Amino acid sequence: MSEASRGSAAPAEAGSGEQMQLALVYGAAFTELPQDLYIPPDALEVFLEAFEGPLDLLLYLIRKQNIDVLEIPVAEITRQYMAYVELMKSVRLELAAEYLVMAAMLAEIKSRMLLPRSTQVEEEEGDPRAELIRRLQEYERFKAAAEGIDGLPRVGREIVVPQLDAPQAKARRLLPDVALEEVLLAMAEVMRRNDLFESHQVTREALSTRERMSEVLERLRGGGFVPFIELFALDEGKLGVVVTFMAILELVKESLIELVQNEPFAAIHVRMRAD
Repeated sequence: MSEASRGSAAPAEAGSGEQMQLALVYGAAFTELPQDLYIPPDALEVFLEAFEGPLDLLLYLIRKQNIDVLEIPVAEITRQYMAYVELMKSVRLELAAEYLVMAAMLAEIKSRMLLPRSTQVEEEEGDPRAELIRRLQEYERFKAAAEGIDGLPRVGREIVVPQLDAPQAKARRLLPDVALEEVLLAMAEVMRRNDLFESHQVTREALSTRERMSEVLERLRGGGFVPFIELFALDEGKLGVVVTFMAILELVKESLIELVQNEPFAAIHVRMRAD
């Protein structure tokens, strides 16, 4: 709905002896549409105070006049309520059916209170306003609870939750320890492969464990990983395999080299210690 009047809207009221105020235009009360000025359709529209329903409107009228809810003057409240309904019709606002239902209910209560009743009928039927009072009290409690909840601090309105990006973590991969049993299994595999290249030479070469330790260190001097089985020369026979194996064990014992395995039961690699 457009607002061509540049004015703040005021609630529709119909007090006794006073005109109904439609809006405030430049501070002056605007009570009726101008009759001597051509206004195109929908050119002048104002915002009236919106109510959430007929009970909200009734509660507003009762609070404004400081009326006790238990002692509602049905005639006066009905007159003001109907004035608001007629105002909504005059400004072509969509009127919800529940407003008309409440208007019918007020008219019924008003008529029942105006008609004379016997004492017996009054005792049986009770106060015609009782149901309306009960609904107003219940609505007032829920409205107060809703306003209390709305006043609580709210995330995104009064409370701002700081958000920081988590630092990028790098997973450290821990390599499993190489057990002696796995080294022996690797040794057995080398021995099995060596059986395929048995030498039938009668001559016997003298092999030194210290010399083989130096050869292994020279082979690992580049700092890279060397497969365990590549440190063995198959043409030297079983004696060469045993000497090389003993040399590797001595180097491990002296903390000159280390055995590395990426995962359980994977191939074993050898490298020189960095320190």
